[in-house]
Amino acid sequence: MAEATAPARPPTGAPARPPRRPRPGLGLLAMAVVLGVALAVGGGLLSGGRETDAQRAAAIDAQLRCPSCIDATVEDSSASAAVAVRHEVAQLVAEGRTDTEIDAALVSRYGETILLRPPTSGLAALVWVIPSVAGAAAAAGIGALFWRRSRELGRLRREGP
Repeated sequence: MAEATAPARPPTGAPARPPRRPRPGLGLLAMAVVLGVALAVGGGLLSGGRETDAQRAAAIDAQLRCPSCIDATVEDSSASAAVAVRHEVAQLVAEGRTDTEIDAALVSRYGETILLRPPTSGLAALVWVIPSVAGAAAAAGIGALFWRRSRELGRLRREGP
C-alpha cells in the first residue's frame, strides 16, 4: 500500500510568504473596464462609416411623434400625416439640413408636441439634469456607506474577538 505523505513544509530557516491580501480596487477596475467596453460597443463607437441619408432620416423619424396618432412615432405609424412627415424629413435631409434645422422646421409647422425628446434649454432642461444629480448622489451615498462599513470592519479586526 502506498503511504499518504504530508504536504511539504518550507525549511525552518526559510522566510514564510506573507498571506495574500484582497485587492478591492482591482474588482472595481475590472467592472469599470467591462462597463466602458459595453457602452462603447452599444453606442456604435466601432461601427465606423458615415450614415446614409436614409439612415439619418429613419433616426429622425424615430424621434418624432405622429401628428394624428395618440401614441406612435412617425417611423411606426402608417397614418397619412406620418407619411407626410416622413417625406418632409427625407426631403430636408436630402437638402443637407442639420438636425436642429429639421426640428425647427417641423416645430414651426406642427408645434412643439411633434418632438418626442424634451428640450435641452429652459425649465424643461431639468428633465436631463435631475436624473444625473440623483444618480451621482446615490453613488456618493453608497460609496460613503461602504467606506464607513470598511472602517468599522477594520476597527473590529484590530480589536480582535
